[in-house]
Amino acid sequence: MPEFQRSFRRSRFTLTPVAFVAIALLPFALHAQDAPEPDPPLVLKSSPLLQEQIPQAMRDQMPTFFSGDHTLGRPDLDTVIEGNAVMRKGDMVIKADRVEYYQPDDLLKARGNVHINSAGNIYEGPTLQLKVDAFEGFFDQPRYQILKNGAYGEASRADFIDDKRVVLHNATYSTCRRQPGPDWLPDWILKATSISIDTEEEVGVADGAVLRFKDVPIMAFPAMDFPLSEKRKSGFLPPTIGLDSVNGAELTVPYYWNIAPNRDATLFPTLMSKRGVDFGGEFRYLEPDYRGTLRANFMPDDKLRDSSRWGYAFTHTGTIDSGLSGVGKLGLNLNLNRVSDNNYWTDFTQTSSTLTQRLLSNDASVSWSRGNFTTSVRTLKWQTIQSISSPIVPPYDRLPQLTARYARYDLPGGLDASVDGDYTEFSADRSLTLQPNAKRAFVLGQISRPWVAPGWFLTPKVQLHATNYTFDEPLANGATNASRTVPTFSLDSGLIFERDTSFWGKALRQTLEPRAFYVNTPYRNQSNLPIYDSGANDFNFATVFTENAFAGNDRISDNNLLTLGLTTRFLEPETGAELARFGIAQRLRFQDQNVTLPGGTPVSDRLSDVLVGAQLNWDPRWSFDSTVQYNPKTGRSERSTVGGRWNPGNYRVISANYRYQRGTSEQIDIGWQWPLSALWGDAEPSAGRWYSVGRMNYSMQDRKMVDAVLGFEYDAGCWLGRVVLSRTQTSTSTASQKIAFQLEFVGFTRLGVGTNPLSVLKENIPRYQYLREQISTPSRFSQYD
Repeated sequence: MPEFQRSFRRSRFTLTPVAFVAIALLPFALHAQDAPEPDPPLVLKSSPLLQEQIPQAMRDQMPTFFSGDHTLGRPDLDTVIEGNAVMRKGDMVIKADRVEYYQPDDLLKARGNVHINSAGNIYEGPTLQLKVDAFEGFFDQPRYQILKNGAYGEASRADFIDDKRVVLHNATYSTCRRQPGPDWLPDWILKATSISIDTEEEVGVADGAVLRFKDVPIMAFPAMDFPLSEKRKSGFLPPTIGLDSVNGAELTVPYYWNIAPNRDATLFPTLMSKRGVDFGGEFRYLEPDYRGTLRANFMPDDKLRDSSRWGYAFTHTGTIDSGLSGVGKLGLNLNLNRVSDNNYWTDFTQTSSTLTQRLLSNDASVSWSRGNFTTSVRTLKWQTIQSISSPIVPPYDRLPQLTARYARYDLPGGLDASVDGDYTEFSADRSLTLQPNAKRAFVLGQISRPWVAPGWFLTPKVQLHATNYTFDEPLANGATNASRTVPTFSLDSGLIFERDTSFWGKALRQTLEPRAFYVNTPYRNQSNLPIYDSGANDFNFATVFTENAFAGNDRISDNNLLTLGLTTRFLEPETGAELARFGIAQRLRFQDQNVTLPGGTPVSDRLSDVLVGAQLNWDPRWSFDSTVQYNPKTGRSERSTVGGRWNPGNYRVISANYRYQRGTSEQIDIGWQWPLSALWGDAEPSAGRWYSVGRMNYSMQDRKMVDAVLGFEYDAGCWLGRVVLSRTQTSTSTASQKIAFQLEFVGFTRLGVGTNPLSVLKENIPRYQYLREQISTPSRFSQYD
């Protein structure tokens, strides 16, 4: 019996019945005495025995254990083990029919069914020679398996450089699992003159490599490297070949540059048969105080428009040191977007979604806060992409906008107070806006006294809006200045009732929450004031309990109304999770609302439309959300939004949404990811399975498809195949079509055709799951010997 096993048995202990009774009665005996000071709580200490990675200094100090059927040896010189020979040291195990170990040179020789497990990486073969501590030596005709990605293969020889690096000669590499049968071949395999594996850098390098799929060579490389994990590394990415209805045939050869752990860049030049070469790239950075992304492209001579084309999108968020004593750091935010011409958004649909919009913001702001005071300086300039078929009125630039806010929530008497100020210079093309530009100063002061107690709340509030305009040309009445002062009083109140109940055998806590919100704002004639940033608030549960019917500061609605609402919620008593919510709200108007937007009419209805909403999350697998705006006069719905999601398991999700606005639009949006084999009863994900993925947005009013993505995925276990067709509406009469195909060798690389299908699926399908998403890092204990 090995020495360590005998010593363990000598250290065993047992409890006699008497000792067991004594220990059981010990708390009562201690309680009978004077209670001593309580001992400090026990603190668990970390142990190095189960470390994922053992430091080299600790590994050198670890003992070496030998075991086997027959052992011969001379102390401090050599050891020979015959039959079921095992050597263990730290995270390394060597097994063989025969092991010879020469201690002065730290040299081990093993033959016959040799098996090495080095921190989860496994090598097997007939003969091995190895310096144990340095893990330096060679292995003849090994078979190997890499822990990081489950790859395996064979080689004529393996040269161990150290415990992290090995060179495999005349080697194969694949992640396809061995199947029964003498004629079995992996679906894909990499054959190379040599393959160097570096598990510390998590990268492999192959020389003289040929990649074969279904025993057909598809790519050859004089030299190539590939990742062993999701860790980033510099190098060429697989080329992309595709077809596009606008660009024709495409060839993209991306290059990834891992500049530093917190910086990287990707260059992706694209050759388009109908247009020329588009030079694109992306740069990302991440620092402790700031982060940002720059994406840009440049096409020197676009044959489609006979001109040079370009676009860029830059975002930056973070803080900067002001350099002033007592000021500290300033917040800096940049969002800059610009393109070369008005046709860019239809001609470059593969670019980032920010640059394919018709309103591109160039927004920069600097903010500062200290205690109860916050302030900011902002400049906002729009690039408006005009279309002859559908021109749009550009929004106003803000050059500059100055804002400040001072708020106190600890005033005497339980009062809360705040003052908000805003100074903005609005500028736009007057020939398009048909109104003058202006400088506007706005101040909002408010004071309130909240009373909040279990079961009820009451909050009276008084506001004062003061505004002054200076125009760059006279108004219709000849004025170049205008001012407005409007007071507002509001009273918000509510009750909260609770009771315990149960539905379908589930214990619940139900609330009943009536709410009343009264607001009174006197009428001030504002019809002569231009509109710079105001619009009508959407009528929903978020805005129905607010003082102003308009967003922005150019219109303050006159109101004398009461909003009544009732909400009931069903909660889990233990966690407080909301399983269901039902609500209803309606406004009662005591006098007409005469302040309107240009072209609007006064609101004279004494009763508003009724808002009815419901949210259900009764089961984690499904959810339901709906809001209906019902007109009691006509007995019809004016606007409805109904949506639901069914997610019974991994790679199974169906979402559907119905959106309706009377006289404007009616759309159905459906998205899904579902295994086709589940349709005939196959419940669990497995290799050899087809998946259907897609999203369709259909306009019932126009009776046509607006946008659509339809695809199929195939999971073969060690490789994935995807084909995705997408249609994007670029104008009222035109649309672009794309086809994308991707072949992914799991644990090796992806070969794509067209736009990356993964990005298309993730952007369009709610809750889409990547079929091979790595949830946890592989552990050496998952392959522990």
